[in-house]
Amino acid sequence: MSLLTAKSAGLRRLRGNGVLLLAGVLVLAISIVAAIGAGAVPIPGSTVFKVLVNGVVPGYFDVDWSKGREAIVWEIRFPRALLAGFVGAGLAVVGAALQSVTRNPLADPHLLGISSGAAAGAILALLHTGLFLGLMTVPLMAFAGALAATFLVLGVTRFASATSADRLVLAGVAVSFIIMAIANILIFLGDPRATHTVVFWMLGGLGLAQWAQLPFPLGILLLVAPYFLLRSADLNAMTIGDETASTLGIPVARFRLTVFVLGALITGVMVAFSGIIGFVGLMVPHIARFLVGGNYSRVLPASMMLGAIFLIWADIIARTLLSPEDMPIGIVTGLIGGIFFVLLLRSRTGQAH
Repeated sequence: MSLLTAKSAGLRRLRGNGVLLLAGVLVLAISIVAAIGAGAVPIPGSTVFKVLVNGVVPGYFDVDWSKGREAIVWEIRFPRALLAGFVGAGLAVVGAALQSVTRNPLADPHLLGISSGAAAGAILALLHTGLFLGLMTVPLMAFAGALAATFLVLGVTRFASATSADRLVLAGVAVSFIIMAIANILIFLGDPRATHTVVFWMLGGLGLAQWAQLPFPLGILLLVAPYFLLRSADLNAMTIGDETASTLGIPVARFRLTVFVLGALITGVMVAFSGIIGFVGLMVPHIARFLVGGNYSRVLPASMMLGAIFLIWADIIARTLLSPEDMPIGIVTGLIGGIFFVLLLRSRTGQAH
């Protein structure tokens, strides 16, 4: 009887997960259509749908739209919406993984200094070294900067004997300030004609999205996210504590370092194409855990889906709030994330008392 009960409970969970996944895919599709339609030149959702379908199956719908609108859909807004989805999913899955291995709910790529390191590497490429490796230059330099920041944070925590999860975040914040100071020096010493573009880019933006760029963030997601999903049981164990994880046969130090390096890889590539977008990795995993529970086999895919949806809508707000001006998306996520951060601190303080 208990076996039947367990099986029925398992089936209910599977159906529940399937419903959530289907709902997530539907909301994501609607969000992409809305993102393509929104802007200084609004395009009805029905027209967006027809243009996209005709792009895949030519002649399926009779063409009742202008060439200009078709160009806006395919060449400007569709790649921008996809880039928003990739960046949101990437930053969210990194935030979820970091919160596990650091056992700190406030951990995310931005607060741990990884985003700042990636930005410094990208600025070095854009203003000083030039694109000596072609399109790969900025992503590789951003990854190198993110990786350097990661090892610097780990080095500071070891030097200061700050091994607790809270101290790790404090070390990340300190390193972030140092690296941003270095990045500002690089901007100050760079070509004044290019600094305006770089400063705008540092605030976070997706306006330069192009089809030729999309394989890089998508490829990194397809390469790294499956590793996190395959190690979801280890991430579950890490949330309990190092001792528990060690007793389960997990090489704790090596696994934590691997997560940091892979997180730096994803963050570096995302920052290279979107600039610094904060708080996505902090907020989204908490929302995912609220919706699907604490099991990382569900938290990780839910975080990726919610991260993509969140950043697409943040970009819609950034493009429409001061239309026709294109507000940096980092301002939107910073405002929302700052409020969320305060509420999270308040809830945790209440739990402590």
